[in-house]
Amino acid sequence: MDNYEYSELLKDLDSKVENVRNILKPDYITQRLSEIKDIENNEDSWKNPELLAELQKEKRKLETSFAKLKNLDNALSDAKDLFEMSVDENDSDSINALFSEAEALRILIKRGEVETMLSGETDSNNAILSIHPGAGGTESQDWASILLRMYLRWAERRGFKSETLDYQDGDEAGIKDVSILIKGENAYGYLKIENGIHRLVRISPFDSNARRHTSFASVVVSPEVDDNINIQIDEKDLRVDTYRSSGAGGQHVNKTESAIRITHIPTNVVVQCQNDRSQHKNRATAMKMLKSRLYELELEKQNAQKSQGEKSEIGWGHQIRSYVLQPYQQVKDSRSGEAYTNVNQILDGDIDKIIEDVLVSQMR
Repeated sequence: MDNYEYSELLKDLDSKVENVRNILKPDYITQRLSEIKDIENNEDSWKNPELLAELQKEKRKLETSFAKLKNLDNALSDAKDLFEMSVDENDSDSINALFSEAEALRILIKRGEVETMLSGETDSNNAILSIHPGAGGTESQDWASILLRMYLRWAERRGFKSETLDYQDGDEAGIKDVSILIKGENAYGYLKIENGIHRLVRISPFDSNARRHTSFASVVVSPEVDDNINIQIDEKDLRVDTYRSSGAGGQHVNKTESAIRITHIPTNVVVQCQNDRSQHKNRATAMKMLKSRLYELELEKQNAQKSQGEKSEIGWGHQIRSYVLQPYQQVKDSRSGEAYTNVNQILDGDIDKIIEDVLVSQMR
């Protein structure tokens, strides 16, 4: 990198920060925070705890957005000032230091721009992520377990917490079905683009003839909804099945019919939970999963968008992303059109760039 390239990088980053500023509207944030403060200081407001709770939630969100913008502004401003000073004084050591830090600065500002795009009603919510293997038996079930590890590692890298809601072992390897709750800021905003069919091409470790196999798995992501969102579900529209829990661990496994499967007949949405030995608690969790899924479907309907997470054939022509391990190594996302060669890192949870590229392409 030379001085001209770095100068061009600063111009590009400046436009990204300006884009963040236009979306966040810092003047509005300052004005709104002042209004909230006035409401909080009004004695009449303390008679309405629900209003105060909503205001506190809005206040935290506005303060977080303002802090992010200030952080981006400061990082870019410092880089600009130091670059200008270093060029004027012909300080090659400082210039080289800026060049070496250029990629970290670019990532910081791009991530800030992407996070600003996550302004949907439920983008800041936790995410309920389910993985269902396609046809193909052990191959697809093993692929589902690889995807599960990828998302758990991604959550771990981000400092998010994860909780297993439902887990069913595969017949020989992998998993038949799994649902996890990922807790963290903007978890759903990031993971919603993972909705769809994921395709794997590799030399099968289960094929004694070492032939190349193609496997598919479906990923469905829904926002965790809270009690403030009213979703009406008619009991007559539900089919509730109980069954014995399966899988490793737990004294209740294979002993009591504590596991719950709920089918919403009008939409054919199926959720299940066997995480707890209490059938009552499993039913409550399953109902929460169902509400989250129905809420997401309603949002998609209102936005006239086709849900990538809808039940469809888990096979050829439906994939949103392909992971090729043989005869070459590449991950390609069909929505952004971008291809990536760091396959091992991606399968180890390094999927931020893929997610960000899709979000940016969708904004465009």
